[in-house]
Amino acid sequence: MTEHIVTAYDLELEALGRSIAEMGGIAEKMLSDAMDALASMDVELARTVVAADPRLDALQREVEDAAVMTIARRQPMAVDLRAIVAAIRVSGDLERVGDLAKNIAKRAIKLGGEPRMPRATIGLKHMGEFALLQLKEVLDAYSARDVERARAVWMRDAELDALEDSVFRDLLTFMMEDPRNISFCTHLLFCSKNIERVGDHATNIAETVYYLVTGGNLPMDRPKGGSINMSAAG
Repeated sequence: MTEHIVTAYDLELEALGRSIAEMGGIAEKMLSDAMDALASMDVELARTVVAADPRLDALQREVEDAAVMTIARRQPMAVDLRAIVAAIRVSGDLERVGDLAKNIAKRAIKLGGEPRMPRATIGLKHMGEFALLQLKEVLDAYSARDVERARAVWMRDAELDALEDSVFRDLLTFMMEDPRNISFCTHLLFCSKNIERVGDHATNIAETVYYLVTGGNLPMDRPKGGSINMSAAG
């Protein structure tokens, strides 16, 4: 390729990287704000999370379109092709993280008018902090092409599953103590599943980082705890 074509190609890859970085920032903020809104029953903050989702969706479409055009124009091979495929994968995972944060925010809006039960949200707060840390770590690993950092995120996924199980038991206890808690705690159960799914997307990104750098797949089955099988529907 001529120098001009090489430069243009590099600029296209850099643009994909910037879009992924912007998506990561939006997804992290949406998740953080959704958890804060849930903890404080801040309906207005929850609405800002819902309002942020279309931008994330638009960026994901832009990444996919740009990636397809780059593949068509440049016919990349080896690590360059993996970089483009990785950008498509990561953008899809981040778009889903945004959807999950939006689901949590919608639950916070629904709970805004209900009596508060602060002790029921303590476990969820820990889950949210852990999931957010996983997301931050794996996005840093993606940016740095750091396989070991990505592997560490992948290995920690079982810890989030264990936290989800603990939250499930606590919420079930609260519902058994007083039937008036059932509606509130049911919303929180769905939130806990959404947070657990954020962790799954973080481990997806970790697997993508491994593929990007090595061209292979992580050699073991993904570590999982005994998480409760519930729908993550918003």
